[in-house]
Amino acid sequence: MTAITRSRVSELDLPYEGLSGTATADFNRDGFAHLSRVLSPETIAEYEPTITSEVIRLNTQRLPLAERDTYGKAFLQVTNLWQHSDTVRELVFSRRLAKIAADLLGVHAVRLYHDQALYKEPSGGITPWHADQYYWPLSSDRCLTLWLPLQETPPEMGPLAFARGSHNFSHGRDLPISDASEAQLKQGLAEQDFEDIVAPYALGDASFHRGWTFHHAGPNHSSVPRRVMTVIYLDADIRVAEPTNDNQIADRHWMPGTPVGQIPDTPLNPVLYDAGHA
Repeated sequence: MTAITRSRVSELDLPYEGLSGTATADFNRDGFAHLSRVLSPETIAEYEPTITSEVIRLNTQRLPLAERDTYGKAFLQVTNLWQHSDTVRELVFSRRLAKIAADLLGVHAVRLYHDQALYKEPSGGITPWHADQYYWPLSSDRCLTLWLPLQETPPEMGPLAFARGSHNFSHGRDLPISDASEAQLKQGLAEQDFEDIVAPYALGDASFHRGWTFHHAGPNHSSVPRRVMTVIYLDADIRVAEPTNDNQIADRHWMPGTPVGQIPDTPLNPVLYDAGHA
């Protein structure tokens, strides 16, 4: 593993001052929050090279872009980088980021589900409309995804976009990322007049979205990859639920050995922030 040697207090351990007094209520209403300057450009610059090198090293996608299906064209996906690099582990285990997640969810503590690097290649295609929690066998909706771009992300690079308030919309929750989810959710969300919030990300911006918030992204029309690191956080008291599809059965390996009905308190699912031990 590689690691950064520090002689100063890391920004990753310092509180984020950008949440408003209504942040939790706004998050409950909208299903997402796009926050400014969650991390400084300097901090992003410390971690991006290692994340990118690990994505290159661990990526198993070998098909040319033109030969892939819609999901394969959306991004290169490498999971749990923190297990391969102590440097990435510092970012994934950041108390600053975990506290934001806990505050937005309105819970006292959050634990890790897993991380994912999502790299949309030049000429990479759309990320179809979907909700992440389709894949997660969890007992409640107290979970969210951090989406942290590692560069400025203007509209032409395919920033993440959200249907405001769609975490309260049950139609389409049985759809994996696919051409079918893109067509059916695009139509269904439009018919219900959910506002499609598309905005660029400045360097250091990040978004957090609930597990059932429907979201999507456009293609990458730029000449460089859209590099993104994501972390999925769970309410520390959440329990494993009976899987409802094959993808949820497969996702059980992120919570090894945890029976249905139990809290996934495993070495892969540590508590990253607890207000009682702040």
